[in-house]
Amino acid sequence: MIRKFAVNARPADLLNLGFLLFLTSVAVVFRDKIDGPAYLVLLYSALVLAQALLLLLKDRNRILKWSYNLVLPTLSILLIFDSLERLVHYLNPRDIDPQLIRLDYMLFGGYPTVMLEKIMNPFLTDVLQLAYSSYYFIPISLGVVLLTKKKPEEFDQSLFFIMLCFYLSYLGYMLMPAIGPRFTIGHLQNKPLEGLFFTGPLQEFLNRLEGVKRDAFPSGHTGIALTVLYLAFRFERRLYYILLPLVSALVVATVYCRYHYVVDVIGGVMLTLLTLAVGEIWYARRAGTTSTDMPVAGKSSD
Repeated sequence: MIRKFAVNARPADLLNLGFLLFLTSVAVVFRDKIDGPAYLVLLYSALVLAQALLLLLKDRNRILKWSYNLVLPTLSILLIFDSLERLVHYLNPRDIDPQLIRLDYMLFGGYPTVMLEKIMNPFLTDVLQLAYSSYYFIPISLGVVLLTKKKPEEFDQSLFFIMLCFYLSYLGYMLMPAIGPRFTIGHLQNKPLEGLFFTGPLQEFLNRLEGVKRDAFPSGHTGIALTVLYLAFRFERRLYYILLPLVSALVVATVYCRYHYVVDVIGGVMLTLLTLAVGEIWYARRAGTTSTDMPVAGKSSD
């Protein structure tokens, strides 16, 4: 079983397995500091087992194949993110918000979330809140399009890049925890963030879904959205043109909707660049060539 896993595993499978084993080690080593270490070990072990079983059984039917390609990676990303609430603040209780606030102030001579009140109106707030919430569907949309168009190599590579970006962002939260401007400088805001129809319900839903995980820096919303945009430009050009305005609005929404400092967004851009650099190096070495002359997995749709 181990040999078959090693031979047949995609880079994304190995990445997922490696990160789960890393988190399991963290839960064991720091079991006296974190919240619910036994639960975390059980969760990570279950995901490792699911990864191994689906790799072995994926070719038996379409349900298992789609579970292997989309369901398990999505569950792994979401469940690992949810588990960070039991890890981050216990491992590293010092938030870096004061430093991020100072950097924003140095760059803009004020607080960007407060400065954006000048252009705030309910309709724009609803539009940007919807764009911000689309973050959960943007990566899945690329995966579904690539799979339905029968582009397995492009899908596998995209999955690796997206999971790498997620897991690098999770490491960032563990090393540099920050809670974000809506909690730290909310008292400086002169106006509440109000929309027409969607803002309130969406904010409440996201607050319940995400909780408080010290996940402001780097901006994973920015990093993931830009990574998917790059992959869409490379592999599925029509989808790129659909996502471009949505991703642009999402990046603006991270600050306008008071989830992130501008410095977080800059960190998200750097996260994307790091993801692409590491991913290209991995695939270049895997192909036995350099990244400059590495063949593209497939032509984009014009």
